[in-house]
Amino acid sequence: MFLTSRRNFLKYGFLSSSVLILSGCELFSVVTPKETIELVQNDLFPKANELGINTFVYMSIVLNHSRITDEDKEFIKNGVKWLNEEAVSKYNTTYTKLTSQERQNILKTVSQVRWGESWINEMLTFALEATLGNPIYGANKNQAGWKWLAYEGGLPHPKEALL
Repeated sequence: MFLTSRRNFLKYGFLSSSVLILSGCELFSVVTPKETIELVQNDLFPKANELGINTFVYMSIVLNHSRITDEDKEFIKNGVKWLNEEAVSKYNTTYTKLTSQERQNILKTVSQVRWGESWINEMLTFALEATLGNPIYGANKNQAGWKWLAYEGGLPHPKEALL
């Protein structure tokens, strides 16, 4: 089992944790970063989903990598919380329960503030890395992203994931 050590437990705990969304001083909702991030990445770069690329698989690998700082992981998790708080403020429901147009409006709104611009940039960067990365990382299956761009990957391909 992958939770055989304390380190693995802590490592995998980030993506399975919940984010509490408060409205005023009351608990409004609980969402996981995973469900929000998956939807945001699809909203920002729907072509990846059309190509059958699971951008969150790659992001999970990256977020569990030892070179990603705790501060960066916390920023991503806080971004989920702040995005959902904006959705609650504007539409009285969490981001994952909004219509496509409402989600686009929320993304446009948060992109106008510093944290939102940075957070959206990170989400889009991860989605593009997943789409264009080596298939060994599990997201760009069957080289779908490469085929879309008519790109021929360099040789030799890695034999194991380096992240």
